[in-house]
Amino acid sequence: VEATVLFSDIRGFTTLTEQLGAQGTVNLLNEYFTLMVDCIQKENGMLDKFIGDAIMAAFGIPVTHEDDADRAVRSAIAMINIGIGLNTDTVVSGNIGSKKQMNYTIIGDGVNLASRLESACKQYGAKLLISEFTVHKLQGTYRKREIDRVVVKGKTEPVGVYEILAFHNEESFPNITEVLGLFKDGLTAYRQRNWDGAIKLFSECVELNPNDKPSHLYIERAEHLKANPPPDDWS
Repeated sequence: VEATVLFSDIRGFTTLTEQLGAQGTVNLLNEYFTLMVDCIQKENGMLDKFIGDAIMAAFGIPVTHEDDADRAVRSAIAMINIGIGLNTDTVVSGNIGSKKQMNYTIIGDGVNLASRLESACKQYGAKLLISEFTVHKLQGTYRKREIDRVVVKGKTEPVGVYEILAFHNEESFPNITEVLGLFKDGLTAYRQRNWDGAIKLFSECVELNPNDKPSHLYIERAEHLKANPPPDDWS
């Protein structure tokens, strides 16, 4: 079955548990999960399971809709401020477990990639990362940018990763339109091994929004590669 898989977790959860204590942590999680599940169910998503402070959900199971990818993105936007990963792929669904305990769940590479994207949010300073497969299924228009290409464990072909920025305003992301244009050009220069050009463009992004972590990340990468030129088959 094709589905869009959503993974989310709370940033800084360990610090919170230390401050709140056991009972406070349980109360917080219950309140948090209630709000998050409402966001998922409002878009007809299926809650799959809670994993500690993380949530796994799917859109397109057990009932499919033409706009399941959009439903997942809208749900994720409503759930922000947390780290969320979305991926659309064919997954295996069914009652899985032992004779004593069975749970309806989904498994497969598509699920693993959604989880991987959620984990990557911290690395890129992002709140919502989606795969190119989800991007291709979207019917609506959302402010977004390609942020990287990653090779997933066990695979050889890189997957395009995009950051959804639809929930930002001028206060939370200054000069967003200009930054996105410069960032796209910077990414092109970087992939063409034009290190100086890439550094210049990403530096302009940082001048417009000093808190744009992906731009800082690419400046570091470009400076490193300029000093240590990669082999001819560099990707």
